[in-house]
Amino acid sequence: MQYVTIGTTEMQGSVIALGTWAAGGWMWGGTEEKEAVAAIRTALEHGVNLIDTAPVYGFGRSEEIVAKALEGFPREKVLIATKCGLAWTKEEWPKGKGILHFYTTEKGEGSADHFDYRVYKYLRPESIRKEVEESLRRLQTDYIDLLQTHWQDETSCVAETMETMMKLKEEGKIRAVGVSNTTCATLEEYEKVGRVEVIQERYSLLDREIEENGLLEKAKKEQITLLPYSPLCRGLLTGRMAPERVFGEGDRRSHEPRFSPESRRQVNEKLAQLQPLAEKHGLTQAQLVIAWTFSKYPKTNVLCGARTPRQVLENVAAGDVRLSAEEIAEIESAFASVKI
Repeated sequence: MQYVTIGTTEMQGSVIALGTWAAGGWMWGGTEEKEAVAAIRTALEHGVNLIDTAPVYGFGRSEEIVAKALEGFPREKVLIATKCGLAWTKEEWPKGKGILHFYTTEKGEGSADHFDYRVYKYLRPESIRKEVEESLRRLQTDYIDLLQTHWQDETSCVAETMETMMKLKEEGKIRAVGVSNTTCATLEEYEKVGRVEVIQERYSLLDREIEENGLLEKAKKEQITLLPYSPLCRGLLTGRMAPERVFGEGDRRSHEPRFSPESRRQVNEKLAQLQPLAEKHGLTQAQLVIAWTFSKYPKTNVLCGARTPRQVLENVAAGDVRLSAEEIAEIESAFASVKI
């Protein structure tokens, strides 16, 4: 397993990081706690030391599962990343207090006519502090290694948000600050107040917007770590998502055009073209895609979601490979015509 420095900190994170959204079950068709705990422990045993979670993943369930998995494991050997800025509530908030992000049920996406919670983007100081205290309790720890804003909230002042996070750092409750799902302009507003060490953004062979909007270039110039999520596009880039597969209840992929049978067929054909390159490195198609993701920029820790030990073992196998510029170009060329 390779390790890289997180931003300008002294923390060294594994290039393969473990994402635990699916472990919480919400929007993923449920979860099996024992298997999710086993998956996290398997990751730790195989060199993964960076675990990413969030309060909203299973409405606290993911953080609780992470805590159970870490029981008996030296706290200083693991980097825990969580988030703030998404609050769930049954009641409607007054106008101007946060932004309604979406409706959801306990299992997955809902609607205005059918929901268990309203989820709001909300990044004001009192809410951040409340979220951090609740996360510390659920994670059963006294500090968070990386606290990230989950989504930006236009009703909250960026300066006040960052001031709060910097104070939490001074108090020893967090070690570093990150932002997720942001823009260059908003990132610059954060940077006027304090140091941002990480940006967490959607990034995969099928999602390369950060190459076009300037975020990746800005990260390179400022030694900011990239923590890309959905590198395998929720399974689409594994090469094993058959066109005839039927998704379970609560799985939002069931109604997304990107996961249509035709899209799956098209992606699988492109991945098959890369099989010789994968075999050259002793990798599966999915492992090759993961290696492409962290080979693009040295300060990258790829978030690979897994909720079974088997999935973890496949992901971590990519952690020893570093692709050449020519190999990166070959992979990108194969997918140049894919527009989904």
